[in-house]
Amino acid sequence: MNSISRRLLLLGAAGAGSLGLAAGRLAAAQPSRPRPRALALIGDRYHNPDYIRVSLDRVFRDVGIPVDYTIQYEQLSRDLLKNYDLFLCLRDGMIWPNGYLGPDAYTHYERGLENDFPEPKPESWITEEQGAAVKDFVMAGGGFYSLHNNSHVSLSSKNYREVMGGAYIGHPTLRPFQVRVTNKEHAITQGIQDFMVNDEQHFVAYDKDPKYVILESENLDGLEYENHGRKSVAGWAYAYGKGRVVFTAVGHTNHAMWAPAHFELQKRAVRWLLKQI
Repeated sequence: MNSISRRLLLLGAAGAGSLGLAAGRLAAAQPSRPRPRALALIGDRYHNPDYIRVSLDRVFRDVGIPVDYTIQYEQLSRDLLKNYDLFLCLRDGMIWPNGYLGPDAYTHYERGLENDFPEPKPESWITEEQGAAVKDFVMAGGGFYSLHNNSHVSLSSKNYREVMGGAYIGHPTLRPFQVRVTNKEHAITQGIQDFMVNDEQHFVAYDKDPKYVILESENLDGLEYENHGRKSVAGWAYAYGKGRVVFTAVGHTNHAMWAPAHFELQKRAVRWLLKQI
């Protein structure tokens, strides 16, 4: 079997650009797969792909699903997705072609530099064709797991938002909040108890039927986010065409990703998306 090593995908060459899939190697993926396989598009300015890989490795190892990682958003296409059963995305919709000082965005780091540096300006990376590729992938039976800040991509693509189900509003800094199970009968959440987590509480706009919401977040200290209150939808799951879609909002750190209840939710989400439960 001509399988692709996960480590090779991440470490194949020097430099950040080496963290992605080469198009030719992608096309060489095995023609018939004895078990489901996942593709994870990960990492952005504010979310180091290494912590995401470390975190998700535990999830996929526990569920016994091989996963290939890539940071090369430009290669997202129908030809890429046809080699997989599950597409997971944990990254936002921004790229920074003219560079930036670092992932932290601390303004005092910009003082006293020995040379001028351009003001960082983000651009959107996704095209409507790429959004349509994800939409068609799910319509044809694939699973789509959108994690944490991936709701931001929906702001740049109507097709992506249509299949993903909602869009990013914003978030406060890391602080404790509760994640509450709103649908206790769903296969993903059955038996899962409400839990506390110290994370970015992402506020999202949800577009689909409320019956598909499975999680809600609330700041129990009474702290609001701008004019959006203390609560937000924090997870949903639904069938889309022949496939399935899941979104969960927690995920800025490994501490949050590995909170026991959330870790179990992720594993169940993967299995539900692959129609194993």
